[in-house]
Amino acid sequence: MNRFVAAERAVRTAAPHELLDAVRRVLVEQYAAESVELLMADYGLTMLQPVSVLPHTLEPVSVHNSSEGRAFGAQEPFMESAPGGLVRAHLPVSVRGDRLGVLSVVLPGGDHVRGCLEELAEIAEVLAHAVIVAERETDLYMQARRTNRLTLAAEMQWQLLPGRSCARREYELGAQLEPAYAIFGDNFDWSVTADRLLLYVTNGMGEGIEASLLTNLAVNALRNARRAGIPLADQAALADQAVYAQYQGRQYLSVLMFDFDLATGRALVVDAGSPQMLRLRGGTVERIDFEAQLPLGMFEETDYRTQDFQVEPGDRLVFVSDGVYAVASPKGEAYGDAALARAIHATRLLPAAEVPRAILRELTGHRGQQAPDDDALVVCLDWRGR
Repeated sequence: MNRFVAAERAVRTAAPHELLDAVRRVLVEQYAAESVELLMADYGLTMLQPVSVLPHTLEPVSVHNSSEGRAFGAQEPFMESAPGGLVRAHLPVSVRGDRLGVLSVVLPGGDHVRGCLEELAEIAEVLAHAVIVAERETDLYMQARRTNRLTLAAEMQWQLLPGRSCARREYELGAQLEPAYAIFGDNFDWSVTADRLLLYVTNGMGEGIEASLLTNLAVNALRNARRAGIPLADQAALADQAVYAQYQGRQYLSVLMFDFDLATGRALVVDAGSPQMLRLRGGTVERIDFEAQLPLGMFEETDYRTQDFQVEPGDRLVFVSDGVYAVASPKGEAYGDAALARAIHATRLLPAAEVPRAILRELTGHRGQQAPDDDALVVCLDWRGR
């Protein structure tokens, strides 16, 4: 049997909690691997956590200053020398642009590793797909992503998300929430078809579990309407009714909604509240304002209207919640458009998946040592077009 087919079959037939054991066995048998480890990116995207059965754990690895982190950030295999003439290959574990972690394999060097590196990279991709499916049945991989305990509100929010990044030939998307282990109200969602990308950026009100419950209700109401084939403005209206029916205007939620035509770049937009959008085009960053409409659930039976927006190949769109642009420094100075524009310009060479975390690091420097009093959301969309 072809060794790649053997590896693929081993992953596909393994029990959900035994994926790493299955990969380790087949790589030892078919590729002469000396050791195999799977590291998962933590919720804050700062560490790569080795997968092991609790309570046994191995030391995490930094995303920012390690060989494993280099493969994770560049999304390309990276090799380094190991003792005894061996080579350690670090392979991205990703699904359609959604970066899960890194597979690290120690192999004989020279022609051997050159002859199998491409197959190993494909095996890492097969493993990524298997991990996504396995997470329906086991907590092993989600536990491996944690450097700290998640709050209950954060657990609910992370479970609600579609992923943290995705890529197609027309676009790349990346997003991140902070504080990663105590997020409560902000959220993002996306869905793609052959012809359209629908993107939602949500800024929920309140704190803790109440904010998370509000966001869960609104996001699922939007998904329910979207999956019924209902147009964008009516999706907002139905979600508005669901939130108002539950809270009677006591709580409400802001959302910025986009429906992009992948062929033309034309978008329909509903701006129902406070999330902001900035565009980087030709080296210039500018804030794009839309017609502001009422947040979801503020009043009964609100009517929503779509607006037209055109995105061009090469555009970078950055969406932020008020936990970003309203954050105050120790001197009381708001982060604001100017600082945000500088951060967007400074990160212009990074891929979309790296931009949100980089901007949030800049935000942490502005805020100083004080603990955040609001959660923060950054979404980056790079538009290539067809």
